[in-house]
Amino acid sequence: MRTILIIGAGRSASSLIQYLLNKSDEENLHLIIGDLSLASAQKKTNNHPNATAIALDIFEKNQRQMLIQKADIVISMLPAHLHIEVARDCIVHKKHLVTASYISDAMQDLDILAKENNLIFMNEVGLDPGIDHMSAMKVINEIRAKGGKMLLFESFCGGLVAPESDTNLWNYKFTWAPRNVVLAGQGGTAKFIQEGTYKYIPYGSLFRRTEFLEVEGYGRFEAYSNRDSLKYLDVYGLKDVLTLYRGTIRKVGFSKAWNMFVQLGMTDDSYVMEGSEDMSYRQFVNSFLPYHPTDSVEIKMRLILKIDQDDIMWDKLLELDLFNPNKKVGLKDATPAQILEKILTDSWTLEPNDKDMIVMYHKFGYELNGKKQQIDSKMVCIGEDQIYTAMAKTVGLPVAITTLLILNGKIKTPGVQLPIREEVYLPILKELEEYGVVFKEQAMHYLGYNP
Repeated sequence: MRTILIIGAGRSASSLIQYLLNKSDEENLHLIIGDLSLASAQKKTNNHPNATAIALDIFEKNQRQMLIQKADIVISMLPAHLHIEVARDCIVHKKHLVTASYISDAMQDLDILAKENNLIFMNEVGLDPGIDHMSAMKVINEIRAKGGKMLLFESFCGGLVAPESDTNLWNYKFTWAPRNVVLAGQGGTAKFIQEGTYKYIPYGSLFRRTEFLEVEGYGRFEAYSNRDSLKYLDVYGLKDVLTLYRGTIRKVGFSKAWNMFVQLGMTDDSYVMEGSEDMSYRQFVNSFLPYHPTDSVEIKMRLILKIDQDDIMWDKLLELDLFNPNKKVGLKDATPAQILEKILTDSWTLEPNDKDMIVMYHKFGYELNGKKQQIDSKMVCIGEDQIYTAMAKTVGLPVAITTLLILNGKIKTPGVQLPIREEVYLPILKELEEYGVVFKEQAMHYLGYNP
């Protein structure tokens, strides 16, 4: 049997593992699923005869290398910064590697070695990055094949809660790593191009500069800018484009409310708060407010954020139980961001039967035969439950499909890469349609950048 080593059995691995196990008999596959938590790995295998769950500490070098040596191909579903040790072992033992993470500088440095050893190191093949690349390049290449010149590319993606499970005032629940949500937008000024002009949004202003999007059947959404859209000038071959913008989708009103935490400093991850373990939620909030001998925490909060008591923003804060003097943070040496994540997890965790929703929206503006035209491409995917989420499906399925394409010799070009070549994205997008990941393309009037 052909052995696939899957390192990491977290939230996004459920659909990946299910897909490969469903194919395991016809494709002659055996899955070894390693995770720091043996219970997590066992839960994902569901006692399938073609799967082995093991406890794996990625920092145990001998165990890691032994497993990689035995595998025919390796899938790393670890946090992005941990891929590199796995990748180096794959070079040594001559194994192909698939990840859903952005290509780091350290990973890119392995490109020459991967090519010398005829190894495929496919990265950025999840949802975002992943399906966004593939669905974008499909349309961009179709426009170019007709002789069109790209003028505008805008791309938006968001992990949201499905309408039937939308039960809080924030219209949001965690469908992905909560820490990533809390830290979203940090680590650099947002950079993009609009109508030929470079634009920049610092973190402190990010959540007050939003665009609106309409998705038929699902209503209105908003989007805030991703960190660096400019790198896609080269990736997608859009050096002469007038508008290039990538953003994150939320339900309308989320960004304005989230901005309250940003302005207070609650999303800061750069320092530790003294006494965090025994701190109450109320004390945490008060830490960011000025001293006053008589005003309550609530009054100080409303004054500093300029919130009227009948404002929906106030109701959103109350819903999180932020002012509870009896709830303890319970985290030792925690940063503000870690404490905020703990508080939000109380309210925003998916219930067992909750469904999540992925929304992706591309806009392609181009000129063909002297006429300016536009195509809008939209995809909505609804999850099944708390385990088999739309997020797990859209991250895990393209990883799994890619792995089989490599194993079966359908993807042949070696090197460190992302899925922007036809031999990669066409078969993946086609198979994803069988699982309900379908893009609906619509011809539009070209308006240029017009939010």
